[in-house]
Amino acid sequence: MLKVNNIDVYYGAIHAIKGISIQVAKGEIVTLVGSNGAGKSTTLRTISGLLKPKSGTILFEDNRIDGSAAHKIVGMGLCQVPEGRRVFSNMTVMENLELGAYLRTDKDEISRDFEDVFRKFPRLAERKFQVAGTLSGGEQQMLAMGRALMSKPRLLLLDEPSMGLAPLLVKEIFYIIQEINESGTTVLLVEQNANMALSIADKAYVLETGRIALAGTAKELASSEAVRKAYLGG
Repeated sequence: MLKVNNIDVYYGAIHAIKGISIQVAKGEIVTLVGSNGAGKSTTLRTISGLLKPKSGTILFEDNRIDGSAAHKIVGMGLCQVPEGRRVFSNMTVMENLELGAYLRTDKDEISRDFEDVFRKFPRLAERKFQVAGTLSGGEQQMLAMGRALMSKPRLLLLDEPSMGLAPLLVKEIFYIIQEINESGTTVLLVEQNANMALSIADKAYVLETGRIALAGTAKELASSEAVRKAYLGG
């Protein structure tokens, strides 16, 4: 579904991503793990069109998307939930969700998707008309995910969904990620909580200073001594 081939990404003179290649098959949860500054978020931002690679190619469902505008990539069925949630804080929950569907014209489907988002995130249903800036961090994360789902993505990119959340909420968010995947959406997940990420993923890549250091099934990497020592606290 997604093929990232040998991309290089620069911030000015800084070579942030150094020739990485990753693949995501339809129906999978694939995770990128690694320490701060390893290039995980940069990789997602490049896939979603917010950054342009200097070299290499990115194919989504066999269509080349490197160089495409971010909103066009969303229209093709690939949507990112950014790090730090980035909800529109002066707008209501409902208005944020409506913005997620701004490229769509299928009104009946849109209203069904509203119901689906509220079923997945009952707390958002209770706070429909509340201004997003007054929500808790966990509720804002749910809103950011719900807003992305309103674009009807076939591939969902999630950047650090557990950041800053209490452990109980982290479990809830990861349960919802699995539910989203089981209902037919492929997921590419960037996460510092490597234990949680590897527990739900099919496949994983370990990034170190802009390069892929290790790749394999999530089970293989979770049982690797090098990964355990570096990222899993043991």
